[in-house]
Amino acid sequence: MVGQGLAVIAMQAGVALHLAEKRPEHAWTALEAIRQTSKDALDEMRSALAVFRQPDGGEDTLGGATPHSLPGLGQLDRLVATMADNGLRVQLIVEGQPPTLPTTVDLAGYRIVQESLTNVLRHAGPTRATVRVDYQPDEVVLAITDDGRARTGDDTSSGGHGIAGMRERAAALGGRLQAGPRSQGGFSVQARLPVRGPHR
Repeated sequence: MVGQGLAVIAMQAGVALHLAEKRPEHAWTALEAIRQTSKDALDEMRSALAVFRQPDGGEDTLGGATPHSLPGLGQLDRLVATMADNGLRVQLIVEGQPPTLPTTVDLAGYRIVQESLTNVLRHAGPTRATVRVDYQPDEVVLAITDDGRARTGDDTSSGGHGIAGMRERAAALGGRLQAGPRSQGGFSVQARLPVRGPHR
């Protein structure tokens, strides 16, 4: 989670430094993205820490953050808007009726989409991405695609995790994830997360 935020912050800091002298007015956009990403990462870290600090269900001591404030698939609109602020246009398509998901599935799905879009932002070059969320009776199917420059799975690692980390998230829930270059160009990540099972 922290690494995800730092990856975006580092990238935007590089953009700001590049623009600072010649086009300082445009550097403010990158600085605003850094500010918002930092705030979001801190909020989410407080939420995660709250899980460990209130095992008996009592009130938290982290400024109102609770396990229920952790991000989920219902917040993808906000993630898409953040990506747009960072220069990546994303089309979000939701199919099926969103059920009440187990927290672990909801969070894992969000993180897989977030990691995938961050990889597009960092590695695909100028492109657009599509996120498709298909709510089926027994599973959530995620598909994140782009038509950017060709790259391999090794090219999309973030802080030593990347694709491997997403696969681990899916596998921990009894799901599966496939990722790789598309025949028509770009890259694709597809994940299937069961909504019923031990994680409930």
